[in-house]
Amino acid sequence: MAVNPALEGRVLPPALAYLVGREKVREFARAVLSTSPLSHDVAAARAAGYSDLVAPPTFPIVVQEKTLAQLLAEPDAGIDFSRVVHGEQRFSYSRPIVAGDELIAQLTVASIKTLGGHTMITAVSDITDSSGAHVVTATSTLVVRGDE
Repeated sequence: MAVNPALEGRVLPPALAYLVGREKVREFARAVLSTSPLSHDVAAARAAGYSDLVAPPTFPIVVQEKTLAQLLAEPDAGIDFSRVVHGEQRFSYSRPIVAGDELIAQLTVASIKTLGGHTMITAVSDITDSSGAHVVTATSTLVVRGDE
């Protein structure tokens, strides 16, 4: 089954809220080898003017993953996950993510392009806090490999 080109422009419902926990920030920081004290030491983060631990810059992928799972589960998407390769990832911040944030992500399928038998899906997840203020936009390009 081919990727459904009618997905382009589709806006999915907001994913369930994600509460950013201190230990999740620390775990992610360790996983990406971040040694910044802002991600490990509450006192250091507060001394730098933050309310709590600061998540590393790539942390929003954890939140965006929920929206990408929604996209892959769309009944008419035609996306075979066994053929998906993550092609590109970008983040555009309004402010850093800190422990204690409750984040809500909503995905829009920005574009679908077919190149050389492969389909490229650009998915944009706007991530806001509990007040509705923008925190970060996570943009992923997924490549669905064509038949061999």
